[in-house]
Amino acid sequence: QVQLVESGGGLVQPGGSLKLSCAASESIFRFNAMAWYRQAPGKQRELVAHITSGGTTTYADSVKGRFGISRDNAKNTLYLQMNSLKPEDTAVYYCQGIWNWRPYWGQGTQVTVSS
Repeated sequence: QVQLVESGGGLVQPGGSLKLSCAASESIFRFNAMAWYRQAPGKQRELVAHITSGGTTTYADSVKGRFGISRDNAKNTLYLQMNSLKPEDTAVYYCQGIWNWRPYWGQGTQVTVSS
């Protein structure tokens, strides 16, 4: 059973930075793709950033230039570096991994951007 565990969320002031981590129970490079999603209260879950097995990255327009998705194959960990955070980035952030073309999700980590 594939397991994904997020960490690194918290409270940060507007303009600040956070780095989220997603530890995987399987080798990161064997996933078909991985991604970060987020869900704000009363809103649908939305894609934030995506990385293919080949390393190609894509971002939601709302985070381009501010967020960066990366992975460390040796540590089996996916990251999301978030800079210049805004109050509208407040949400629960979820890690998703596509393994054998099936999606697996972490439990989520809360990010709150507030002064």
